Amino acid sequence: MSLVLLSLAVLCRSATPREPAIQCGHETGPSPEWMVQHTLTPGDLRDLQVQPLKTRVASKDYSILMNISWILRADASIRLLKATKICVTGKSSMQSYSCVRCNYTEAFQSQTRPSGGKWTFSYVGFPVDPNTLYLIGAHNIPNANINEDSPSLSVNFTSPGCLHHIMKYKKQCIGGGSLWDPNITACKKNEKMVEVNFTTSLLGERYMVLIQRNMVLAFSYVLENKVTRTSVIILVAEESEGAVVQLIPYFSTCGNDCIRRKGTVVLCPEIGVLFPPDNNRSMLGGWLPLLLSLLVAAWVLVAGVYLTWRRGKIKKIPFLPANPLLPLVKVLVVYPLEICFHHTVCNFTEFLQTHCGSEVILERWQKKKIAEMGPVQWLTTQKQAADKVIFLLSNDIHMVCDSSCGQSEGSHSENSQDLFPLAFNLFCSDLRSQTHVHKYLVVYLGGADVKDDYSALRVCPQFHLMKDTAAFHTELLQVRQHVSVKRPSLACHSSCASV
Repeated sequence: MSLVLLSLAVLCRSATPREPAIQCGHETGPSPEWMVQHTLTPGDLRDLQVQPLKTRVASKDYSILMNISWILRADASIRLLKATKICVTGKSSMQSYSCVRCNYTEAFQSQTRPSGGKWTFSYVGFPVDPNTLYLIGAHNIPNANINEDSPSLSVNFTSPGCLHHIMKYKKQCIGGGSLWDPNITACKKNEKMVEVNFTTSLLGERYMVLIQRNMVLAFSYVLENKVTRTSVIILVAEESEGAVVQLIPYFSTCGNDCIRRKGTVVLCPEIGVLFPPDNNRSMLGGWLPLLLSLLVAAWVLVAGVYLTWRRGKIKKIPFLPANPLLPLVKVLVVYPLEICFHHTVCNFTEFLQTHCGSEVILERWQKKKIAEMGPVQWLTTQKQAADKVIFLLSNDIHMVCDSSCGQSEGSHSENSQDLFPLAFNLFCSDLRSQTHVHKYLVVYLGGADVKDDYSALRVCPQFHLMKDTAAFHTELLQVRQHVSVKRPSLACHSSCASV
């Protein structure tokens, strides 16, 4: 009896038609059905959707592919359907084009599934790059005949960036720092100081920290080659609360195009300890005088031991007279407007402040004063106050600037006035009178040279960094020693943003 029932079940199962599935493979060029005349052809698709999908390639590697799903239109022409062809065009720096053909394993016997739902299929393929526009088109096969309208359906899909919860696992994004969590915190310590804390990465060892509102207020560099929590104090000249902190990493895999992270400057919390109420205050009050007495006795004992040891150490160490700090040399830096500000001018400014003991004057940080005084009056005043005027020349124009220096909204070239020609005219006036010619220097970066329009600058002392770094440092040191005779020492240090 059981054998009979089993046989009947097998016969019923074999009599039930199998549902169509798909078998997909790449197809280059037009489908063979284009060359055949068809009396009837299937209609177009009802719906087409695209989503990125993370798939595991190896134990520690992932691939991001397109998950393309489509729904067939429920009409009688579905019985003629043999396949669906999908083509993807990617539009980015390099355009791509690829097609796949998905054949249906069985002929469609009904317009809907036996369960009553619509016929839905999906294909996972076509690799996805971040921030790329894709055009996905699909049509059913057999195609419409030549010179007839071919029903098709297309959608646009723009892939998300590397910080997307799926795209961040792409190898290209991981190299740019997508899995790195810097955990940026920034707080305003006082009117002039902002403290920024973040966690560094093993991917690189150099970081730039920018504080900006409508424009860059200040910046600083951090060098660290291991994973650690690091802190940097940045001096600002304007109100910083609520400003944006932008962290720009420089990793070996992405160079100047790594993923940037942002934070916000808030007020630093006040340090204080709040003690909860103690129900046993009377008991603590009895022990507190004894505890304080013991602490005072221990402190006196430790202080006595330290002073005894210190007295013995002092006897062994010869007395070294203190060397008073020399005053800062005021340096006015003038540069052509087309030079990249962040990659060239600020790096040079950092070098002057850190290694040459200089107080730098930049027009970028005194726009308000320039607007009030006028560029000529401001430049004349600064030239008289400066100990040296440096004409900075570089050949990095429009070559290594990133978006922070480019022709974007609020960029340097849009909001700044080129003071280089005005400074050159002042130099020519001093050259005729020979009154302040000794103030001028010319510094070259990257093999730059003086243009014919400014050939008069060739009479100035000229230095090529980094070849003439030692000579340039000696020149400023001599100025610094000369200035120490004229004015008292100033123990201060200004950043590029606070000038």
